[in-house]
Amino acid sequence: MRQNDPLYSVYLKILHEELQPAFGCTEPAALAYAAALACETLGRMPERLLVTCSGNIIKNVKSVVVPNAGGRKGLNVAVAAGVIAGHSEKKLELLGGLTESDRRRIDDYLKTASITVALSDSSDPFDLRVDAFCGGDTASVHVVGGHTNVVGIRKNGAVLLEKTGAQTRAEAASRDSLTVRQILAFADGVDIADVAGVIDRQIACNMAIAEEGLRGDYGANIGAVLLKTDGSLRTRLKAMAAAGSDARMNGCEMPVIINSGSGNQGIAVSAPVVTYAREKGLPREKLYRALVLANLLTIYQRSGIGCLSAYCGAINAGIAAACGVVYLMGGVFDDIAHTLVNGLAIASGVVCDGAKPSCAAKIAVGIDAGLLGYEMYQNDQQFLEGEGIVKGGVDQTIAAVARLGRDGMRGTDREILRIMIDS
Repeated sequence: MRQNDPLYSVYLKILHEELQPAFGCTEPAALAYAAALACETLGRMPERLLVTCSGNIIKNVKSVVVPNAGGRKGLNVAVAAGVIAGHSEKKLELLGGLTESDRRRIDDYLKTASITVALSDSSDPFDLRVDAFCGGDTASVHVVGGHTNVVGIRKNGAVLLEKTGAQTRAEAASRDSLTVRQILAFADGVDIADVAGVIDRQIACNMAIAEEGLRGDYGANIGAVLLKTDGSLRTRLKAMAAAGSDARMNGCEMPVIINSGSGNQGIAVSAPVVTYAREKGLPREKLYRALVLANLLTIYQRSGIGCLSAYCGAINAGIAAACGVVYLMGGVFDDIAHTLVNGLAIASGVVCDGAKPSCAAKIAVGIDAGLLGYEMYQNDQQFLEGEGIVKGGVDQTIAAVARLGRDGMRGTDREILRIMIDS
């Protein structure tokens, strides 16, 4: 695909929209962002906050450490951190500026302010509203469909911002044109100058947190555990990605470049590809193209499911990372398509039960499924159309998995939330 192709600019815009920096798990960061914006709109320190959010947000905040908050977890902590941090213009990076003095202020604020969390009745898996109160003044911020997609701001009943779903969709590049063959064509033909900035940032941030995950003591230390099993390159591909998640899920104060609204997916899709390229001494340009391919394949898979679901996105990203590795090996369309289909047939259905230490292990499962899918094809083996959810073609299989994650697992999502709250 060349620059004069109508889809070239669309695919480029998608990459730049999705590969954004975030500090800490994206759901706590989104809560902090909405709280900071509500506080700024109010113009005063809120005495009381009402946070109404969808179950998927509750699920993904409940068990993850909020960065720079003294090891604390939970929705109230994320909201209080956002109020104290301020600077809503930093969006998902605003928690990175917290100091030791700010941490003491967070503790004090949690003792004095009233923060109530309620479950939203919205059908959107990402629906977040923060209402802030002080004296007779009120302010509200409404975020729907994405971590920073603010659709409404009000102060004392006056509408300061209001966007419809159609307006929001019009601002973003459509994902409808994504196909595996076109993604591969784009990766093969993209002008490296058009993607070097965003890909360099992903390499730097995500490999730095992966290396920190191996150095430190984070969560269940899945990355380190994997490396103790054997020193093979295959294991190192999984271990580097898992280590990044180890650190991120357990309070590491380092930024990541996200994919499809998820830092874990951003790490999972990039760390194995970079690790393989470095091990083999491959040219930088080849690495860029492999990461463009893997990132867009992750976005393609997740676009039909949505940013939050009971379907574990680490599986999609891990399989896409395996496709990036296959590309580095010299793989062509058939290799990549069969890696995707076989990998999805193996691991689709792994559930998302919130952000927490076990996400690192699920990342390893996704990468392993993708690598096994490729090895199957290399040995003239494959899963065939009609076997379970496998359809007659890679794009058709991706669509079937999207249907599974979006529609089929709604009941699973509700039951997961009930199990987590009951505990």
